[in-house]
Amino acid sequence: MISNKILNRFFAIVFITAVSISCSEKTERGFTINGNIKNSSDAWVYLEEIPVTTMQPRIVDSASLGKNGRFTLKADPKEESVFQVRLSKNAYPVATVINDVSRITLNTESGTANDGFAGDYEIKGSPASLQMKDFIQGYSSRLKEIYFQDLKIDSLKKANTNANILQPLEAEREKAAAGFKEFAIQTVSRSTSPALSMLALSYYQTTANQNPQLKFEAISNDDISAILNDIANRFPQHTGIASIKKMVDAQMPKETGWVGKTAPDIVLADTKGKEIKLSSFKGKYVLVGFWASWCRPCRAENPNVVKAYNNFNKKKFTVLGVSLDMDKNAWLKAIKDDGLTWTHISDLKQWQSVVVPLYKIESIPFNVLIDPEGKIIAENLRGKMIEAKLQEVLR
Repeated sequence: MISNKILNRFFAIVFITAVSISCSEKTERGFTINGNIKNSSDAWVYLEEIPVTTMQPRIVDSASLGKNGRFTLKADPKEESVFQVRLSKNAYPVATVINDVSRITLNTESGTANDGFAGDYEIKGSPASLQMKDFIQGYSSRLKEIYFQDLKIDSLKKANTNANILQPLEAEREKAAAGFKEFAIQTVSRSTSPALSMLALSYYQTTANQNPQLKFEAISNDDISAILNDIANRFPQHTGIASIKKMVDAQMPKETGWVGKTAPDIVLADTKGKEIKLSSFKGKYVLVGFWASWCRPCRAENPNVVKAYNNFNKKKFTVLGVSLDMDKNAWLKAIKDDGLTWTHISDLKQWQSVVVPLYKIESIPFNVLIDPEGKIIAENLRGKMIEAKLQEVLR
């Protein structure tokens, strides 16, 4: 099972893979780039493919820059991939292309690539590459606009500016963030290239989750499933998309049949060795969370549980943490580091814990929500689902 945040991290890992996996719509993927790079002091230009195995740029061809910066690069991949054209002295690509055609023409000027995105360039012959260029440049410009909005707002806050002045600026910023997300989603849905669809989806998810200071709303699990279904339906012959959809579907939280049943009692020692019974919490709604300090998805989900606990612990709600740790010091440190202020219990036997067969636990994080009478009313709540369910039952 996987939390929304980990699902998003999954996309951070597979976004290059997604656009590099095979597509059976066309059997020939070999292509040639004829180009011109003006005003370059570099002697060489490289063509880099993003391989599936390492997900790191791999040089597949190189060429010396001829008169007026002319060059020819070739590659013969077996499937549709993303390629970068990069000068030998520059860490950033001057252009990014997709091999949807056999011949591509590229014209650019040295020095236009000065950030993590490709610089300004002219491309001919490749519809998918043109769509990708529009997306990357639009993505970059929107991101920069929001960045400068944040700088302005932060500066005004430090100057103790009146809230009446800040509110419209913050509202404008929220609108820009929503537009940024919509731009990415529209690119996914309108793209004629499966490679670009996955690229756009993954760009947004990784930006939203690897840059929390931007406060972008990540795409939810349910929406990701719907988007992947749409991509798969539009490109039914694309085995790469089908493979990724299968992987994501398999990792989505699934109910295991606990809802409506009486919660099996748990009796384990807390962090100080005192025996604690789950049944002693009757009269409250209890979120029983099975986790461990070594479980990255669990640690990523902990902030959502903390938020729910802080918002509802005064309304007949609490959390009981049940750890599958073995190292007590690691367990205690994780509790402190993650700010988990509720009761915690464990027998420190990891997967040999008595709770594993008792609750038929196959993976963590896993949780059940128990009502005041001891009945399980929900399971596998993730992210915003926790607070949504609590608002429903505690209103």
